[in-house]
Amino acid sequence: MTDRVGILARLREDIATARAHDPASRSAIEVVLAYSGLHAIWGYRVMHGLWVAGFRLPARLGSQLVRFLTGVEIHPGARIGRRFFIDHGMGIVIGETAVVGDDVMLYHGVTLGGKAPRGAPRGAKRHPTLQDGVTVGAGAKVLGDVTIGAWSAIGANAVVTKDAPAHSLIVGIPATFKPLSHETADAARGVHDWHDWHI
Repeated sequence: MTDRVGILARLREDIATARAHDPASRSAIEVVLAYSGLHAIWGYRVMHGLWVAGFRLPARLGSQLVRFLTGVEIHPGARIGRRFFIDHGMGIVIGETAVVGDDVMLYHGVTLGGKAPRGAPRGAKRHPTLQDGVTVGAGAKVLGDVTIGAWSAIGANAVVTKDAPAHSLIVGIPATFKPLSHETADAARGVHDWHDWHI
């Protein structure tokens, strides 16, 4: 995940990310007012700040309020990078030890869920790591301490319980992977060419 930026720059980047990913967006003001996925991300950032500062109970209560308002549950302990986008949002669950890189996109109904071996110590890594540029289709479940390599795509309703290398197409129940075509990988990277975004 990349370095820190100022609050205003981050807000502008988030709005530009939403506009770049959603061809239905008509204006920046529409994105700010009507995109629950964006609201959930902003709420998460506030609660994550509280979590890191040691205010764990307020962070958890605040995250539940954000869940109530947006339909998206992101544990404040999760680590999420820049230019993260949630399309439609409803039903997303991201667990406490999840790590999400830069330029990741989730569709509705995605779960980044926990699975820990019996007897694992409290606080052990038990949620997935999505490296930069991963896209996760609607309804997919990524479970346990698995790593999904950069610029991979997970198909709708897949159930992923094993690592996948970079540039993979991951589909099925249980999910299997194969290399992404060059055209698909290049198209995904093109969406994330954030230097060209305008709001």
